[in-house]
Parts: sequence; C-alpha cells; structure tokens
Amino acid sequence: MDAQALGRLLALLGISLAIVGGMLWMGGRLGLGSLPGNLHFSGQGWSCFVPITLSILLSIVLTIVLNLVLRFFSR
Repeated sequence: MDAQALGRLLALLGISLAIVGGMLWMGGRLGLGSLPGNLHFSGQGWSCFVPITLSILLSIVLTIVLNLVLRFFSR
C-alpha cells in the first residue's frame, strides 16, 4: 500500500467517524433511544433496555455506508 492510498484510507475513516459521531449526537437529541419497538423492562432494583428498532436502523445505515466504501475502493 503506497502513501497515497493510505492517506485516502485515513481521510475516509476520519470523515466516516465524524459522520457517525454527528449522527449519534443528533440521534440523542432526536430521541432515537425511545423509538417504537425498543423494549424497556424494569423491576425493583433492575432494568433492561433492548433496542430492537434502533439495531435494525443502525444495520441498514451501516450496510449502505459499507457498500459505498467498498465501491469507492474497488475503482
């Protein structure tokens, strides 16, 4: 791997990390933790949160991002 390809990879990883960080930051403000389909169980002295809808949404977004990255590097 030459320096140009390594620089492109590092720039892409940095941009991706900034985008994911921004999405998490805005997701907290938009209420992504309380989507319909997320389960929250609690009892006396315990609680359990199962983010089913958030997991599906995150899976779709990450699949799209991964496909774009792979297309970018296959050129």
